[in-house]
Amino acid sequence: MASPSLKQLIADFLDYLEIERNCSLATKRNYEFYLATFREFVKVAKAEQITGELVRKYRLWLNRQSTVQGEALKKSTQNYYLIALRSFLKYCAKRDVTTLAPEKIELAKMPDREVTFMEGDDLERFLDAPLETPEADIIKKRDKAIVETLYSTGLRVSELSSLTREMINFNKDEFTVRGKGSKLRLVFLSADAKKWLKQYLEVRQDISPALFVRHDRAAGKNTDAEPLTPRSIQRLVQRYAKAAGITKRITPHVLRHSFATDLLTGGADIRSVQSMLGHASITTTQIYTHITDQKLKDVYHSFHDRKRGKKPPENIDAQE
Repeated sequence: MASPSLKQLIADFLDYLEIERNCSLATKRNYEFYLATFREFVKVAKAEQITGELVRKYRLWLNRQSTVQGEALKKSTQNYYLIALRSFLKYCAKRDVTTLAPEKIELAKMPDREVTFMEGDDLERFLDAPLETPEADIIKKRDKAIVETLYSTGLRVSELSSLTREMINFNKDEFTVRGKGSKLRLVFLSADAKKWLKQYLEVRQDISPALFVRHDRAAGKNTDAEPLTPRSIQRLVQRYAKAAGITKRITPHVLRHSFATDLLTGGADIRSVQSMLGHASITTTQIYTHITDQKLKDVYHSFHDRKRGKKPPENIDAQE
């Protein structure tokens, strides 16, 4: 029996992602694009013809591509193509198709990722900004509930926008959210988030099941108001950051970073933070560990220098 063509194997793999791996249609479309690009480049008919030398040439070609703006393709973008190829080769191995071993695909080395977060006065001004606007009372309470919930839970904006009223358990101050890969995780509400969510829901007059909705179109008591989209939430976060006088670009993901940073600097272990963020790999969570370097420095001086009767040096940065 003849082995399937590379084109057929890729089609089977995409169906496998949708059915067996429960990947979203968006993820499936992305993988389809990445693998179509690979197939077009290598121009081979069978998976057995994929060699390390072909992949080397493909990586070189990727590295020389540019965006429509004329900029070089980022290493992170190049890695998306390689991750798709590696996943496909793993699938081939699962089906006992003879081809290049998936572990032969090495990803491009990434520079350390810079994490933007808020703390101190900037954070407090931002969280208070919705109450300082001339908007209607219901919008003030909605937006205050949104920013407090983002900071309290570390939710992704897509997760926040998909919340419904019945998901929130005010008795336990917690609820379950379905994150990436349809994985469920438990998230917790702070006292402030709980307070503003309750106040917001108390003044709602629509019957929409969505937790956060638009109110400029909600005309009456029985209106089934339209849920806020992730883009709408991004815009309101940026608007309140500007109102709070914060010059750096603030997005809902910055609040997620702020949530993780606050936990780690407060003493939380990285495995717990990984679980609360819903990261599949601890490697993803480790982008935050460098933020706690100052804390490690303080611990070092407090416990190591003390043995020799030395006072810890003053934190010069804190005085400036």
